[in-house]
Amino acid sequence: MEHCNVSDQQPCDARRPAPLEGIRVLDLTRILAGPWCTQNLADLGANVYKIERPETGDDTRAWGPPFLQTPDREDTAEAAYYLSANRNKQSISLDIASQEGADVVRAMARECDILVENFKVGGLAKYGLDYASLKAINPRLIYCSITGFGQTGPYAERPGYDFMIQAMGGMMSLTGERDDKPGGGPQKAGVAVADLMTGMYATSSILAALFERTRSGLGQHIDIALLDCQVAMLANQNMNYLVSGQAPRRAGNAHQNLVPYQVFPTEDGHIIVAIGNNRQFAAYCEAIGHPEIVEDSRFNINSQRVKHRDELEQILSAAMQKHPSAYWLEALDKIGVPAGPINDLHGVFSHPQVQARKMRIELDHSQAGKVSMTASPMRFSDSPVSYRMAPPQLGEHTDQALESLLGAQSPELKQWREKQQPSLG
Repeated sequence: MEHCNVSDQQPCDARRPAPLEGIRVLDLTRILAGPWCTQNLADLGANVYKIERPETGDDTRAWGPPFLQTPDREDTAEAAYYLSANRNKQSISLDIASQEGADVVRAMARECDILVENFKVGGLAKYGLDYASLKAINPRLIYCSITGFGQTGPYAERPGYDFMIQAMGGMMSLTGERDDKPGGGPQKAGVAVADLMTGMYATSSILAALFERTRSGLGQHIDIALLDCQVAMLANQNMNYLVSGQAPRRAGNAHQNLVPYQVFPTEDGHIIVAIGNNRQFAAYCEAIGHPEIVEDSRFNINSQRVKHRDELEQILSAAMQKHPSAYWLEALDKIGVPAGPINDLHGVFSHPQVQARKMRIELDHSQAGKVSMTASPMRFSDSPVSYRMAPPQLGEHTDQALESLLGAQSPELKQWREKQQPSLG
């Protein structure tokens, strides 16, 4: 029953295995972009072997508070940040800077389908763990490198961080209140969107390479850069610039191409209204008691509403403040006008739709008893994602995973173990 998705409605024995069951992934990543990618692969059923530095492990283990707590309310060594991107993985504590550690990882690479790493460009070559070295011993290996700026170009050697990439890649020029309003100025997103989108692009690329391998029988090197992903994800804003030659500017909670599509104050708070077409706009104007707006040449079509945004916003804001949020949410829902509350995370996880979709799950944890986590949004009808393990403690699976993958008599494993004896004694 361990392969059940929490949202399953059918018996588990009627289901096919998770999509990537039997695929082996060697995870040499840390922080967020890489672990986000490998957690996706793990949720899809792959066996993910997370290689971590002895004693410290993934940097994010210490990125707290908050830390996961035991049933007695004592902090564990696992920060919430680390927990967000590392479930379903086996943690192996290895020093790849040592000859013996690098030899073990190389032996693992012979047995794996995928390797994901986020070291500096060329950083793994000195350990013999670069793509060229591993391709020679495993031509079927799909090797994904995640860096700040990619494997080529004048910035290739530089480290990249999400905050910096959001700034360099244009995200912060589009995010935040308008410069001519109080609080105007550049603003980063509330989560590390460059890292997360990079992890998603890496996941998609790996899956594509895995499918291509069924035809060619060969692996390949995938070069994923945070800056590339940040630029690509700007989507329509890129095209606004490329078509017009004018760089879009910050618009706060408004939309550069649609009006009204923004936050409105109500009698007791705020809600968002997201009008996507003229039919919705007409219904909205009727609901707020201003049907005459639809006949006004300044507002009758979206292109005119964009030009006369400020005048329209004054009329709509005044009308919306006459009733509380709950009134508007119910009224607008009845007439098919998109509107929604602005929830904090308590509101998110208590929302009936989020609960119905079972987006909160619990996994067994050896120290905490249980750990609450966010479910994967990937839903399959017949080969669902699987939640097998909570994020591991540092080195939790070192011995069993290495023996399972390499065999107890592996010369690389035996040599590594011999070198560990002095420190163990």
